[in-house]
Amino acid sequence: MDRLFFFKEGTAKICGSLDINEAMQECRLFLKSFMPLNCLLFGLFEPENGAIRILALAADFPVKYSGDIPIALSEESKAYMKSHTGQMLVGDSVGNSPHTALARELARALGLPDLTGVGMPLRIKGEQLGGLGVLSQPDRPFTQNHIELLELLHDPFAIALSNHLRHREVLRLKDLLADDNRYLQSELHRISGNEIVGERFGLKDVMRLVNAVAPMESPVLLLGETGVGKEVIANAIHYSSPRRSGPLVKVNCGAIPQGLIDNELFGHEKGAFTGASTMLRGRFERAEGGTLFLDEVGELPLAAQVRLLRVLQEKVVERVGGSQPISVNVRVIAATHRDLQSMVQRGEFREDLWYRINVIPIRIPPLRERRADIPALVYHFIERKRREMNLRRQPVLAEGALERLKLYDWPGNVRELENAVERELIRSQAQGRGSPLRFEEIEAPAVRPQDASPAPGSLHGAPDLALDTVLRAHIAHVLGLTNGRIQGPRGAASLLGVQPNTLRHRMRKLGIPYGVRFTVADPG
Repeated sequence: MDRLFFFKEGTAKICGSLDINEAMQECRLFLKSFMPLNCLLFGLFEPENGAIRILALAADFPVKYSGDIPIALSEESKAYMKSHTGQMLVGDSVGNSPHTALARELARALGLPDLTGVGMPLRIKGEQLGGLGVLSQPDRPFTQNHIELLELLHDPFAIALSNHLRHREVLRLKDLLADDNRYLQSELHRISGNEIVGERFGLKDVMRLVNAVAPMESPVLLLGETGVGKEVIANAIHYSSPRRSGPLVKVNCGAIPQGLIDNELFGHEKGAFTGASTMLRGRFERAEGGTLFLDEVGELPLAAQVRLLRVLQEKVVERVGGSQPISVNVRVIAATHRDLQSMVQRGEFREDLWYRINVIPIRIPPLRERRADIPALVYHFIERKRREMNLRRQPVLAEGALERLKLYDWPGNVRELENAVERELIRSQAQGRGSPLRFEEIEAPAVRPQDASPAPGSLHGAPDLALDTVLRAHIAHVLGLTNGRIQGPRGAASLLGVQPNTLRHRMRKLGIPYGVRFTVADPG
């Protein structure tokens, strides 16, 4: 027997496949030429469970046992496993040796009446990993020569078991990471909210486009002033698309230093530059299977625009310091408050990139063009900030506060309105509980002397005379008088002379929230 040949061929069989069960089957067929062998298995003792777990098994007979389920051991077998010194052992399921009970319980779990076998503990650098079981029929016992041959393969078997255990741990952590990612995505979606205030009024045309483009794969360009809610619309597109289960990765292009743009978007290889001690995936790779939101895309320098254009055209990225193209499956939604077309004419934005991202442009109107949404937005922000600030009492709107807010032009748009509500809530708390929200700092054009006299036939501008606007203001006023109550003798429905369900339907149509008590302070 050429033992070097045996070691070389045995190692090749053990390490010949990434699938441990397939490798065990190849190894079993190889060992059958040198010893009586019917079954080969990897086992792992779990002291905390008092059981042995079969990790891989190859046999030439039908096995009753269902893999990867622990085999519970008797007290006698558990005591033996805990006291075992780690020496190779030979035994059977019918004798009187200390490990006979263990062999008998394994035989019963595998569906065998009796067996004889060799148990070889597997160690790497003194660390016990598990064990190798080599089983045969009782009338075909193992000899000392067989045991010596198996000992030659201790290290290959130990390495194979170690790799398998590490691979199992990687898969477990990967599943945990995927589960955590799904949870975080759902939490982010819940926190950001799935309600778009104004979708039935000022943003009606925008939402019609959102619903039309969401199922598509084409790039989308969101245009609008700062603070109009471009990120909210990007959320709506992603979570209404087939990519909703994938990641939504957001990048503020204007907040990344110019020297780090490539690193952030495309990643880098280990050793690509000083300090790059590990490989880093870029935002495109992190958005695989989902959506990449490039906010303020007009802030990208020309060099970065060239590389972004290549990604959009060829669907591949190259990490900094790397030469291997990496395919990416990402939908891009870009947004900007700048006039990209004028930037193209001035040579500040690449024309080919402009045509590439301007496939489906969506303009989000500023707040001054959708004043009818202001009451619903105010109520929405009051309730959100009330929860964030843990306010027990429901904030009260002062008489005329909504009219003041509706007449202001809001250069900062929805973001400015949100900040104004938060600031007014803080002021109200500082002045004492129950102090109404007046928004006196908002200097509406209507209260200025030059605007005191409206044009004939209008009241501070034609948009405020819209029927829905008048109805919304009147219903909100009556709700203030009833402290938010809809039905009952003192409810808003009774004062308005309509059925409560009719009033609720009208409030839904007008975008007036109910179920939350919003009040208007009594005059004086």
